[in-house]
Amino acid sequence: MSDRHTKGMTTRREVLGEAHVTRAEAAKTAFDQPFQEMITEGAWGTLWSNDTIPRRERSMLTLALLAATGNFEEIPMHIRATANTGATPDDVMQAFLHVAVYAGVPKANHAIKLAKQTYAAMEGET
Repeated sequence: MSDRHTKGMTTRREVLGEAHVTRAEAAKTAFDQPFQEMITEGAWGTLWSNDTIPRRERSMLTLALLAATGNFEEIPMHIRATANTGATPDDVMQAFLHVAVYAGVPKANHAIKLAKQTYAAMEGET
């Protein structure tokens, strides 16, 4: 394993949580292994491991970009990650308000709906 992969796995576990990464790793197959290695090294080992932008802000950027581009499937995972990144529900709402103005109200509305559901589920887990 490369240093970037090792750092990526550490960062991924810190941001997404041990349980999530353990489940994802258990579901990995020979088919998607190259993709998983690429995102572990690139997204987690390079981007998320860089401290130029603090994790709180990086979390808000990620959520805004996911919503703005209509990639809603990963929003619940990244809402859950806010428990580890320090982005508050108010921070997330501000990110989605930016999405509403600059990318469209329907996208922001759907992201807010997903965030509400995820926050409610998280409250029920504690």
